[in-house]
Amino acid sequence: MSGRSWWLRRSLRFRVALKTAAVTLVFLLGLALLASRGLGPLLIRSVDGELADALGPAGAQVAAGHPPNPASGVTVRVLDIAGTPVDGLPPADLNPGDIRALKAGEPVRTGSPGDTGARWRWLGSVVSAPDGAQRLVVAGAGLVGFTAAVEGGSHWLFWVASAGAALAALATWLVVGSALRPVGRMRRSVRELPPGERLPLPGARDELRALAEDFNVLLARQEEISERLRRFTGDAAHELRSPVASIRVQAEVAVANPDPELAQETLADILAEAERLSALLDGLLGLARSDAGELPPAEPVELVSEARAAVARLPAGAPPARVTGAVAQTWAYAAPAEVELVLNNLLRNACRYANGQIVVSVLAARSTVRVVVDDDGPGIAPEHRDKVFDRFYRVSDDRARSSGGTGLGLAMVAEAVRRRGGRVTVGESPEGGARFQVVWRSAGTLPG
Repeated sequence: MSGRSWWLRRSLRFRVALKTAAVTLVFLLGLALLASRGLGPLLIRSVDGELADALGPAGAQVAAGHPPNPASGVTVRVLDIAGTPVDGLPPADLNPGDIRALKAGEPVRTGSPGDTGARWRWLGSVVSAPDGAQRLVVAGAGLVGFTAAVEGGSHWLFWVASAGAALAALATWLVVGSALRPVGRMRRSVRELPPGERLPLPGARDELRALAEDFNVLLARQEEISERLRRFTGDAAHELRSPVASIRVQAEVAVANPDPELAQETLADILAEAERLSALLDGLLGLARSDAGELPPAEPVELVSEARAAVARLPAGAPPARVTGAVAQTWAYAAPAEVELVLNNLLRNACRYANGQIVVSVLAARSTVRVVVDDDGPGIAPEHRDKVFDRFYRVSDDRARSSGGTGLGLAMVAEAVRRRGGRVTVGESPEGGARFQVVWRSAGTLPG
């Protein structure tokens, strides 16, 4: 198992806590490193301050002709300009370079770095004795344990950084666990939620409330889809049962009565029912493909020629139909098969109810194109206009069945137009019947 796979299998709480610990550890270790590097100079500055405090009074006493009073923890020596002791004590461990630096007022450090007991810090000042002689007054302090103090302080800083990272991880673990506890309760509520119920909304208007609202929207959408699927399945089963049962009954009658004239009539009825069944299955398959998201590529489609071709495809005996309003080639952005499906279904629907004529108008605007189909039939009552595009919906069930409708044609029209970003509406025609209007996105208008 790769490292990334292992990491993704860990809980969100663990990952956040570990990331926080890592960031905190890097940050504190950086601070500890900086502090450890500054610890030595800090201690040296502290020693230099003590030496300066002791050197001032000692220089004043030597200038007045008195021996310097020893300060606590500080050694004071009086030397001549060459570095020879004049205070009666043994020679100081200072070389000529150290003497020059001390006379210049610069601090010096003596002793071997590996020998912590012999390391000293010195600070000097040149004063004039009462007899006019120049004296070098130096104050020194032993740096016993200096290296150990610096190393020990550095170690403590690194241990504190590690402990701080561990505490940060523990705090993050507890805080994230507390923050995710309402999410866990919400998950359990979702699993145990009865059908039709919704999650209760938290009182605080925070991210959890927004999450609960999104969950409720998702639940409502899922229930709507499930209800549509159940209704669609039930309607499809009911619609398929009718032609299948009719074919079976007529076949049984033909078998029970072997009369040639009756058999011919029965075969004609069976053929009509089979054609209706085939149309129903084609509609169901088309809607299933649309529900599955199958969308052919769009391209410019010329609507005037498509409308004239659809009128030419009308069966013999259909009411007269004509195409008007188009003075140029009008292009819609869609798929040719979709345009053909929309025009065929709208014209066939108009043929079922038109009394004497059907008018197809193709109109172009700046960004859209419209196809309007008017008939002079009985029209559609206002209370049915919002439902005629639902699957298997019929304004008059008996009349639609007798006219050969499946209840799917207008639903397929609405679906084909909707998934291209268009819209389809139904209203009242100036001819007194129904007016179906389809709007597509324009692909440009070319002069005819």
